[in-house]
Amino acid sequence: MSARGSRSVNIGLRNVVLTILIGLGLVFIWQIRGTLMLTFAAVILVVLFTMPVRLLVDRLRINRLVAILVSVIGFFVILVLIGIPILRTIGDQYEPLRTAVESGFEQVRASLTREALLEQNSILKDVIPIIDDLLSGGANAQPSDDLISQAISQVTDAIGRLGGTVLPVVGGVANTILSALIIFFLSMYLLAEPELYVSGIIKLTPTWYRDRMRGILWRLDSTLRAWLKVTAVSMVVVAILTGFGLWLVGIQEEAFALGVLAGILSFIPNFGPVVALVPSVAVAIVEAPDNVIWVVIIIYGVSFFQSQVISPVLASERMNMPAILILLGQIIFGFFFGFLGLMLAVPLSACVAVLVDEVYIKDVLGDVPKEKEVEAIAEGELTEELVPSPS
Repeated sequence: MSARGSRSVNIGLRNVVLTILIGLGLVFIWQIRGTLMLTFAAVILVVLFTMPVRLLVDRLRINRLVAILVSVIGFFVILVLIGIPILRTIGDQYEPLRTAVESGFEQVRASLTREALLEQNSILKDVIPIIDDLLSGGANAQPSDDLISQAISQVTDAIGRLGGTVLPVVGGVANTILSALIIFFLSMYLLAEPELYVSGIIKLTPTWYRDRMRGILWRLDSTLRAWLKVTAVSMVVVAILTGFGLWLVGIQEEAFALGVLAGILSFIPNFGPVVALVPSVAVAIVEAPDNVIWVVIIIYGVSFFQSQVISPVLASERMNMPAILILLGQIIFGFFFGFLGLMLAVPLSACVAVLVDEVYIKDVLGDVPKEKEVEAIAEGELTEELVPSPS
């Protein structure tokens, strides 16, 4: 075999091995996608905590450990201060709402008399006399074996359906709590020594690419910070619009608390408005029963305006992301990674866009903007050999 043929075989074999390794890597990533999503959520939480930490350390010269404690404790104190009026509002409306619901059930129960049920249901017409005989000890008080077997079968089936319904809910709540704890503790570990983990990521790259990797990580950090600012502004806008809308339809005292609740829950796409709708409708049933439909329209109208207009426009301005990428990101990440992927679709899309721009467009294709090339050469970050030639 000639040297050229041997070289071709080696290249082909190397390509096959590389393809297999890439395929195995993708399968491995797919298997641990849940863990990766939790880690990404923890990274976002770290970025959120480090925003005040950097301010305290750089501006006020406070010890980093003390700054971390102040940041974390302050975060939870703010959550408690926001949650108190919301919980008070829900608690104040519980008793009137319970009375109204019980009154409605009483009216429904009064309309469902025994005679009406017997006329409308042939099964009850046959079963109720037997039950009456059993309770009164009449002559026909002995139930048949078939009736007992059917009753046992129906009770067993009902218990099985109840277990099949309740257990997934309980498991889902437990899984959510466990995921939240994992995210919190991961964020605390990352927050304690962020430079250690950043240095570890940089050391995994070739020596000639490490400065470049540090710059990419810095841009990812800046992108996540910009997304957090955009999200905060979006949540405030939702809280104001929702509170004002509820105030207009007759919910006076609780409009502020319900607006704040809607603003907080707007962080969760699609599912957040559903949760915010429940207490809002409960309050409307007591205070403005004629405007319940308007409450539903306000909650979903503001949510639609926030998800389709406010967030994409702000992200386009602050994060240099086209609105279409945000909408596509919600569809794609929601499909592949479920609820957590949908909730983190915008920062995930932003990070993917940064990696494509920095690694593929600039490093692989060599498409560096001319003004950035000139600045980089002037600062000594690039050499003439690294700048692509016009040819």
